[in-house]
Amino acid sequence: MSRELISDLANHSLFSANVTESQTRHLSTAIMNPQNNTLHAANEKEKKMKSIEITKENFDREVTSAEGTVLLDFWAWWCIPCRMLSPTIEKIAEEHPDIKVGKINVDKQRELAGRFNIMSIPTLVVMKNGKIVEQSVGVQPKQAITKIITAY
Repeated sequence: MSRELISDLANHSLFSANVTESQTRHLSTAIMNPQNNTLHAANEKEKKMKSIEITKENFDREVTSAEGTVLLDFWAWWCIPCRMLSPTIEKIAEEHPDIKVGKINVDKQRELAGRFNIMSIPTLVVMKNGKIVEQSVGVQPKQAITKIITAY
């Protein structure tokens, strides 16, 4: 993968934070170094997630028709803040089995990202009985997210 492509990824329109040169170097090393298993390890962790992958095919069943609170995490694999937030989202999913936690990959689910007018990631959307009750952009501490989801 070329450095130009990595730079394009870092400047993607859905990226919510300014990417430092150091972060770009780290991302390029993770992608370009075949000996680096960082991305492979991330994919292995995804298999053990408590959250649900939300797609346009299962959205109505998993989100719109869901009773109670649903936390949606709009993310992308190349988004460093998204990757920083991911363990927090998984911990919340483990600690709050009464709340459905879904992850929406904006690169694979552009239609859903458009439906929610997602302009920056990570974006968290809290829904209650199929209606949006809260939305926030950027990395947040676990306590702040927990406070939001338990308020509904």
